[in-house]
Amino acid sequence: MRILKFGGTSVGSVENLRIIRNILTSDNEQKIVVCSAMSGVTDQLVKLVESARFNDNEAITRNLHALESKHHEVVDQLIERQELRNTLKDGISAMITAMFELASKPYSDNLNAEIVTYGETLLTYVFSGYLNEVGVSNVLLDAKEFMYVESVEKPNIEAVSKRLRKVLDHEPSSLYITQGFVCRDQFEKISTLKRGGSDYTATIIGAAIDADEVQIWTDIDGLHNNDPRYVDETHPISHLTYNEAAELAYFGAKILHPQTVSPVVNKDIPVLLKNTFNPEAEGTVISNRTYQTGLKAISAKDNITAIKIKSNRMLMASGYLRRIFEVFDNFNTSIDMITTSEVAISLTIDDTSYIDEIVKEIEKYAEITVEENHSIICIVGESVIKDQNSYRLFEILNYIPVRMISYGGSNNNISLLVDTKDKISSLQYLNEKLFRSHREAVV
Repeated sequence: MRILKFGGTSVGSVENLRIIRNILTSDNEQKIVVCSAMSGVTDQLVKLVESARFNDNEAITRNLHALESKHHEVVDQLIERQELRNTLKDGISAMITAMFELASKPYSDNLNAEIVTYGETLLTYVFSGYLNEVGVSNVLLDAKEFMYVESVEKPNIEAVSKRLRKVLDHEPSSLYITQGFVCRDQFEKISTLKRGGSDYTATIIGAAIDADEVQIWTDIDGLHNNDPRYVDETHPISHLTYNEAAELAYFGAKILHPQTVSPVVNKDIPVLLKNTFNPEAEGTVISNRTYQTGLKAISAKDNITAIKIKSNRMLMASGYLRRIFEVFDNFNTSIDMITTSEVAISLTIDDTSYIDEIVKEIEKYAEITVEENHSIICIVGESVIKDQNSYRLFEILNYIPVRMISYGGSNNNISLLVDTKDKISSLQYLNEKLFRSHREAVV
């Protein structure tokens, strides 16, 4: 069995849904299809939640009416039989009514999750109905019945497997449609896998049923060697290892959710990144095989806060580092980069929810400075430091102020911290030095 995930852009229009139908019918393989909400719908639902928090009934009504009209319009364009149109519209209206009732309740995190996950429910409901109308038999699954994820960082694959296999056995089919993003937490309440989490849904399902492969369908021909939004002449990478892909995703590659590959690594299930609008393109294959070592790609992660901690004493006392790390651990704040000297520590975080509390705690025994608006530039590749071209990345020091450089925690990446205003120029400079110039020299 294969798992195919289609993102918001891929399911963003009637024409795109027809393209997906063609992809699904191009072979006879058994499939589970994971769908995101239509492009822009989750943002609308987030606004709806905000309106609900402030009891803005006028905004709630306006937002829900827009969502209903949007999906009714899709039904009108997609479905030919009037009877099925009416049935699907009635179903959509019932969901809109349910959302209105939810929006009238006191706000909570679980209420937020219940509302924002309706985008996937609406889309899969319409898409499943459309497929049945055009003769593509399928079963619509409710992900809330089997996506039991006690911890987003460590999903309970065995629990998902047990529940999902029971559902699949109950309704045998060659094609299943289900929702990404949504799950149930350790209290069995509706929760989410965070934004972009439909990728993660696909690989959790893949691991749960020992799928042959997981396919992530987006609007680009695989994962590129640099960010095509800012850099010209990028190219898709044909093969990546799980480690390389995980580094790139964590450090900003938008095509993948940061935790996408983690569920399938131990089961050696390949992940394919494909283009919905160019299905013939090879895309990127992510697996445990190393086809090539050395420099592969560059990605960038924004909204980074740099923190410098200087000991009040001239020498690092025993236990000093432990005390620092305990502060961040106590406030559930992860550290991305870290460098140390005899009297100072520089580190970065991307979550500043508890920055005031962290600063207050550390100030008891050290000087601390906090600088916002930074970006981490990550240069990735298996055994990257051994690449004969890697030394050229350090030439960036002649042109761009680099706040930190980190290597050693992983053999797969070298990280640079720069001011966010220098991010684009850094990406372009590194692309020229590490890829373009090297390629021209070889030619």
